Amino acid sequence: MKKTYQIEVDCANCANLMEEAAKKTAGVQNAVVNFMTQKMIVEFSEGQDPKAVMQAVLKACKKVEPDCEIAL
Repeated sequence: MKKTYQIEVDCANCANLMEEAAKKTAGVQNAVVNFMTQKMIVEFSEGQDPKAVMQAVLKACKKVEPDCEIAL
């Protein structure tokens, strides 16, 4: 399952770091962060709860950029 989320990220480098952090999160099969559109597309692994996984993604992204926001 793929879902698109609105994000708030300050620079392209931070967007790349957030993408890498999201990809390493358990339950995420793939993630793409587009700095220009301020969107994150997350593909979840089979049988995962998107809400629970996104909480972990948000926590991982906040380690990269503490003031990032993801509209869950």
